[in-house]
Amino acid sequence: MKTIQILNKTFSLSISESAILQAVKLVADKMNKDLNGKNPVFLSVLNGAFMFTADLLKNINIPCEVSFIRLSSYEGTNSTGKVKELMGLSCDIKNRTVVILEDIIDSGLTMQALINTLKQYEPESIQIASMFVKPDCLIVKDLSIQYIGMEIDNDFIVGYGLDYNEYGRNLKEVYKLA
Repeated sequence: MKTIQILNKTFSLSISESAILQAVKLVADKMNKDLNGKNPVFLSVLNGAFMFTADLLKNINIPCEVSFIRLSSYEGTNSTGKVKELMGLSCDIKNRTVVILEDIIDSGLTMQALINTLKQYEPESIQIASMFVKPDCLIVKDLSIQYIGMEIDNDFIVGYGLDYNEYGRNLKEVYKLA
């Protein structure tokens, strides 16, 4: 098994690039069917969702708009549980179908806060697409996630946009803390 060192932590290979890209393609295929005729606005949550967003949009073949927002609740390997302010919403989402593109959902607290913030802009609907979901960690039990790339265990992971203290985002595979 391949291992890597990031700062003071060792990580082992968890999910291959091919498995990730296959899951992204399945999500895109479902979105192309479900969102056809809706002219969605995809809101990519930076920094972590940039790779998921890029790969997903390569497979989206319906008219859409893309915007990047920033919202964070992580520090090191732990979620702080405190959501920072939304920055970067640059398009009008009133009466639009909004699809939030997220790298990972664990507790659901960040996503719940983001949805509550976005509702103030009066979108027609808000949907969630997350590359990774940790179902055993969800605190927000009524969070409706329409598009899930992969459900994973409660491991701390890096790669494919996810980081450890801002390092490891560029890895094309996903590694878990050893």
